[in-house]
Amino acid sequence: MSARKGPVRALNRARRPFPKPSGSAASRKREDMKPELAEYRQMELVRHNDFVRFAKAHEYVVIENQKVPIGNEWRVAEYGPAEYSPEKETVWSFPQRGDWATHVGNYRGNWSPYIPRNLIERYTKPTELVLDQMAGSGTTLVECRLLGRNCIGVDINPDAIMVARDRLNFSYKPLREDYTEPEILTYVGDARGLDKVENESVDLIATHPPYANIISYTRSRVHGDLSALKSLEEYLAEMRKIADECMRVLKPGRHCGILIGDTRKHKHYVPIAMRVMQEFLNAGFVLREDIVKLQWNTKTTREKWKSGTLDFYRIAHEHLFIFRKAAETEDYQEFKLSSKWW
Repeated sequence: MSARKGPVRALNRARRPFPKPSGSAASRKREDMKPELAEYRQMELVRHNDFVRFAKAHEYVVIENQKVPIGNEWRVAEYGPAEYSPEKETVWSFPQRGDWATHVGNYRGNWSPYIPRNLIERYTKPTELVLDQMAGSGTTLVECRLLGRNCIGVDINPDAIMVARDRLNFSYKPLREDYTEPEILTYVGDARGLDKVENESVDLIATHPPYANIISYTRSRVHGDLSALKSLEEYLAEMRKIADECMRVLKPGRHCGILIGDTRKHKHYVPIAMRVMQEFLNAGFVLREDIVKLQWNTKTTREKWKSGTLDFYRIAHEHLFIFRKAAETEDYQEFKLSSKWW
């Protein structure tokens, strides 16, 4: 008789909750999920005035081995792409990386602004909060300002945050009645310990981590720089900590977009992206999308593999993984094929 008391009660008995992630921060109770941060650099707010003072004393910063100018006046011709329609399929290709607003390609390894634009428009509404905790030159932050989303940008490298503040230093007053100037906060900090970001406060994470040590962004000058780690195993262990922090700060039901690429060693393929995906599934995320993003004008591939006759294929794609944080009340059975399977 008990099975006939109503469809809601019967459904609740049949639902299998999501299994708890094991290890690291993900195993703690929800109310205690803020990590112990003693080993990580605490987040330090960098305001516009801080940038102005810094730019008066520095004409440029050095990222990897390249000088990136800061402090010059931006002459913005366009505040959005001339031709744009949201992506609808799982293969993305941007032969022209995008140069509207203050987007320029002189910061090694930064992602095309078309990527955060697509993620922001699909997965958020105006005034919602976006997090990029490996913000680099601030591409995501600029797109959030243009699209009216609040944003927190974090980077372990103080020089990167100065570049991001420089890219945000432009006048923008659109005529749209629905536009509200968003709050864009920038911090020097560690993606593994976001001490200023509250539990379940973020509507979207859109970030582009280093691909292990393919590009050494700080040349080991900054403690905690993931691109300075020597082994892939070390890198993956730290990416798991980042995945745990993503799980902590993201609201249930919302999305986390990570762009990651692969490499070769001894002429054999090293699937960094798939192993990073596993770390995020280990942390309890479910995989919403695996988007293949085609690469154009890749400096490393062009310089390292110059020969026209190679006995392997040049890597010409990256993976944009869209993870979702399922609510505890959701039925695990519905998503088990998109979750951790090992």
